Amino acid sequence: MASLVVNQLPLAPLGAGDLIDRAVRLYRQHFTTLIRIAAPPVIISAAGWVMATISWRELQATGSEASLALYVLMLIAGSLLWIGGVILNVIVMGGAARNLVTYLLWDEPFTARRTYANARARFWGLLCATIIVGIIVFIAFVIVFYVWVLVLMLVTFGLYLLPVPSWMSVILSVITTFTVTLGALWLFFLMTGRFAYVPQVMLVEGKGVFASIGRSVTLASGNVKRLMAMVLFSIFAAYSALMILVVPLGWYGYLNGIDPFSLSAEAWPAWYAISYEVLAQLSSILLTPVWMLGLSLLYVDERVRHEGYDIELLAARRLGEIPRLSGGHHAPITPALATAANRPAPPADVHHTAHRPSHGSTLGLS
Repeated sequence: MASLVVNQLPLAPLGAGDLIDRAVRLYRQHFTTLIRIAAPPVIISAAGWVMATISWRELQATGSEASLALYVLMLIAGSLLWIGGVILNVIVMGGAARNLVTYLLWDEPFTARRTYANARARFWGLLCATIIVGIIVFIAFVIVFYVWVLVLMLVTFGLYLLPVPSWMSVILSVITTFTVTLGALWLFFLMTGRFAYVPQVMLVEGKGVFASIGRSVTLASGNVKRLMAMVLFSIFAAYSALMILVVPLGWYGYLNGIDPFSLSAEAWPAWYAISYEVLAQLSSILLTPVWMLGLSLLYVDERVRHEGYDIELLAARRLGEIPRLSGGHHAPITPALATAANRPAPPADVHHTAHRPSHGSTLGLS
C-alpha cells in the first residue's frame, strides 16, 4: 500500500506538465465516474443557458407585454440556473478532492456517490465560501480588465507617435498587445490563485469558511504558472472538443443556408443556436473532470511541497487516524484527512479537565 502513495505522490514536486499528465491519467482511469460527477452541475448550467438564450432571442422579437414579462422571467430563471450550476460545480470540486485523498490514503473507491456525499456534508459552508470567492474573483477581474485597457491604450498611443513604417508599427502592436495581455493574465491569476484551494481545504482539512480562505491564501504561494497552465490547457482542450462536435453541425447548417461563421448568434435560427449551446455544454462535461482533478492534484502537491503531505499520508496509512483529544486541545500535528475522530472535543468544565485521563500518545497517534 505504501507503494501506491509513493507512486501517486512522489517527493519531487510536480511541474505543470507532470500535473496535467497525472490529471489526464486519472481521467482515463476513472472516466465513467468522473463524467457522472461532472454531469449534474453542467446539465443545470446548460439548461439555464439554453433557457436564457431562448428568452433573450424572443425578448428582442416579441411585441406583446405579456410575452415580454414571461421572457424576462425566463431570462432571470435561466441566469439563476446557470449561476447555480457554476456554483454547484465548485462545491462538487471540494467533494472530489476529499474522495481523491481517501483514494490515495486508504485506496477507497473513487465514486460519484462518495463525492456528492462529501459535498452534501459541507454544502452550506461550501456555498458561502464559493460566493465570497466569486465576489473576490469578480472584483479582481474588473481591476485587471481596466488596467489592461489602460495600459493597452497608452502603449498604442506611444506606438502611434513613433516615427516608424506602418508595417513595423503593426508588428510592434501585435507584440505589445500579446505581452500586455499575458501580463494581465499573470496579474489576474496572481490575485485569484490564492483562493483556488478553498473547497479542497474545507473538505480535506475540515476547516471553516474564513479559516479555509486564509489557509488557501497561505498555501497557494507560487502557483501562478501551474495554475495558468491548467487553465490554458483546459480552455484549449475544451475548444478542441467543441470544434470536433460543432464541425458536423456547422456543415449541416451551411447546407441549410446558415452562415456558421457569423459572429452574431441572433442571425442563427433558434434550433441551430440551441444545438450549438448544447454541444458547448457537452464539451464542458467532457473536460470539467480534468480541471477538477488538476486543482485537487495541485492542492495535494502544494502540501507535498511545503508540508511533506506524502509522509503524512504514509503515516496515516501505517499508524491510523489521529484520535480526538480531550479538553478542546488540538493535536500537535495536522491530520492527513480531517474526520470526526480527530476533530477536537468541546471544552470541558474547568474543574474536571485536570482530572480527565488523556487519550492517545504524546504525538496524538494511536
